[in-house]
Amino acid sequence: MTIKRKPSDAREKDLRLALYRIVRGRSKAGETKVTIAAVAREAAVSTALIHNHYPSIAEAIREAQGRSSRAQRDGKQQDLRAEQEKNRILRQELQELREKVARLASINEVLLNENRVLAAKRKNPNVIDFR
Repeated sequence: MTIKRKPSDAREKDLRLALYRIVRGRSKAGETKVTIAAVAREAAVSTALIHNHYPSIAEAIREAQGRSSRAQRDGKQQDLRAEQEKNRILRQELQELREKVARLASINEVLLNENRVLAAKRKNPNVIDFR
C-alpha cells in the first residue's frame, strides 16, 4: 500500500490558501487566530512540516501576526543605532564636563593660594590697610 503525497508546490499553495482563509475570517476549521498551528490544522498538515519544509510560509504567518523576524531584527537594529547615538552624545558631554572640572580646579587652586597670601598679610602686624 503506497501513500500518494501532494507535490511540494501544491502543498505550499494549500498552506498559503489556509493562511489567507484564516486572515480573512473564512476558515473551514473555525480558526480565528493566525498561528502556525492554526494554519497547519486548516491545511491538514503538521506544524513540523511548516517549520521544516516551508520556512517562507512560517515567515508569512509571523508577518500576519506582526512578529516577522526581519521586522524584529530591523526594529532592534534601529533601536541599537539610536542608543549608540545617545551614547556618543553622552560621552562627548562627559568629556566636555571633565575639561570644565579641570579648568575650575585650576582656578580654585589659584584662589586658595591667593586667599592664603591675603590671610598671612592680614595676620602680620607690619602690614597696614589703606582706607
